[in-house]
Amino acid sequence: MHVPDGFINAPVSAVTGVIAAGAIAVSLRGARRELDERTAPLAGLVAAFIFSVQMLNFPVAAGTSGHLLGGALAAILVGPYTGVLCVSVVLLMQGILFADGGLTALGVNITDMAIVTTVVAYAVFRGLVKVLPRRRSSVTAASFVAALLSVPCAALAFTAMYALGGTTDVPVGKVLTAMVGVHVLIGIGEAAITALTVGAVIAVRPDLVYGARGLTAPLKLRVGGELIDAPAAEPVPAAARSARSARSTRRIWGIGLITALVLAGFVSFYASASPDGLEKVAHDKGIDAKEQPHRTGDSPLAGYGVKDISDARLSGGLAGLIGVGATVVVGSGVFWAVRRRRTQAAPAGPSAEAV
Repeated sequence: MHVPDGFINAPVSAVTGVIAAGAIAVSLRGARRELDERTAPLAGLVAAFIFSVQMLNFPVAAGTSGHLLGGALAAILVGPYTGVLCVSVVLLMQGILFADGGLTALGVNITDMAIVTTVVAYAVFRGLVKVLPRRRSSVTAASFVAALLSVPCAALAFTAMYALGGTTDVPVGKVLTAMVGVHVLIGIGEAAITALTVGAVIAVRPDLVYGARGLTAPLKLRVGGELIDAPAAEPVPAAARSARSARSTRRIWGIGLITALVLAGFVSFYASASPDGLEKVAHDKGIDAKEQPHRTGDSPLAGYGVKDISDARLSGGLAGLIGVGATVVVGSGVFWAVRRRRTQAAPAGPSAEAV
């Protein structure tokens, strides 16, 4: 759903740019509360993982493909504010390095793909986990539904922006029907990827899933037909507990990074070559009549390939590896800086402990 330059006029693009800038500013402040010793090391990895999975277009209908948007996944794993920043970093890398998504449309894309998907998904997710049983499986189920609904909501948001500032005269009703119809199908793929990823992480380190905190019910034992609280485990020294947690986090970080590199560098070659939902609708309905060339269209990595490398598999694979590397470096740098600001702003000394 990366919107190119020329689909939306300058005034609406400027307004969405202001909205995106404001949302990022709010998210930078909110992320200080979300990024702790557990989420901070993983936030950059989440951005890189979303980048890699977005390269894996999957077929959804005849001649149409879809890919992960990632707002739901990021919000549930690392928190809604950090999630907005994760997807925004991905969109920035894609627009600058790979000419994917217009630069003048960057505000449109951040508003649509980062803000709308994250806000909708996390609101639905939190509503569901409040009414579902307090089990890990409920977190996975809520993740599925939240991701499923976030994608057609993003399609609705694009349609609204087109209604306000579309550069062609295609009837809004036709755009709405086509966009929502195809993105409901794409939402199924989004939901499956999100639920599988959240389920995999929560199975080994539930404490790393932001949306699962405080949702696990205390362990119960049935004795004489009655449920009683399980006896507390032997206390583990703080130093040993911290070291064990750090090793586990590093292991998950390493596995996640290797997975992202494999997906972007190798598996992406087998992704569907069909146009994605927006590209297909734009071509069929004529929305792309005034599309403008991308300002970084001559980038060495434009189109997710390395310039002057003729072998398509090698070119695409190298581009994917570079993209994952750049995203994890930029994302980790942003989140490290935000986490550092939180640490510096936190009160210190005996008075802080007293509070």
